[in-house]
Amino acid sequence: MRLRYIAAGNGPSLVLLHTLRTQLDIFERMVPELAAHFSVVALDYPGHGYSDAPPGRYDAAFFSAAVDAFLERLDLRDVTLAGISIGGVIPLVLAARGNPRIRRIVSINPYDYAAGLGLARSSLLGFVTTHVARVPVMGELIIPRAPPWYIRLVLAGGVADPSHLPNELAREIHGVAKRSGQARAFLSLLRNARSWQDAQSDYRAIDKPVLLIWGERDWSRQDERLRAAALIPGAKVETIAGAGHFLSLDRPEALNRLIIGFAGA
Repeated sequence: MRLRYIAAGNGPSLVLLHTLRTQLDIFERMVPELAAHFSVVALDYPGHGYSDAPPGRYDAAFFSAAVDAFLERLDLRDVTLAGISIGGVIPLVLAARGNPRIRRIVSINPYDYAAGLGLARSSLLGFVTTHVARVPVMGELIIPRAPPWYIRLVLAGGVADPSHLPNELAREIHGVAKRSGQARAFLSLLRNARSWQDAQSDYRAIDKPVLLIWGERDWSRQDERLRAAALIPGAKVETIAGAGHFLSLDRPEALNRLIIGFAGA
């Protein structure tokens, strides 16, 4: 399958992994500064953005295998993997499996709680979307027909300040959601959501440096954050004030400072 990606800058390898139901453009405000310190690569997952959306089971194992193959295809080594939401879980899964290409991990608002249904906590429309999508037939009838205003309101549940969600990004995400296979992929992701919390069972095997970053107003609760941090040997923890789930939109400068400091570029 074909995966869309961008590459910028020179230096140690840094791969950026986006959230569920978005695309690499969510890092638009971060890449210019990061490219002054790193060789930055950001990709669209299968079933997201402009990447292919093949039939399959869109669970944590599928996304982890796709990123694993992507690192191998580009022959990236000594990589810092930095991701948000499901992009925060994928690096932890790969590190727990001993992936030799990974040097360190920045896991941002990892989506490994609430049986993978954290989106339902984002807003009333997030709750409706999550549970409608999980109902066979109903999900297939309703989700692909969501209008642009609906998508924007669902996405707005991921930021602490709705003005931090660019209108252009919301429109583009709505537009690419009409591409072949994308609705099917999103429904599969939500119907296999439990796999993201189940991924925690491997965290104790991680032997790479890990920085966990949460937005103060992320969808996860404090007890869920503490449990995840306790599972990862030697994990460092940071919290960014005034930020929600889409931290790269709410506080890109603060997030960049933490990544640059931790990765030692």
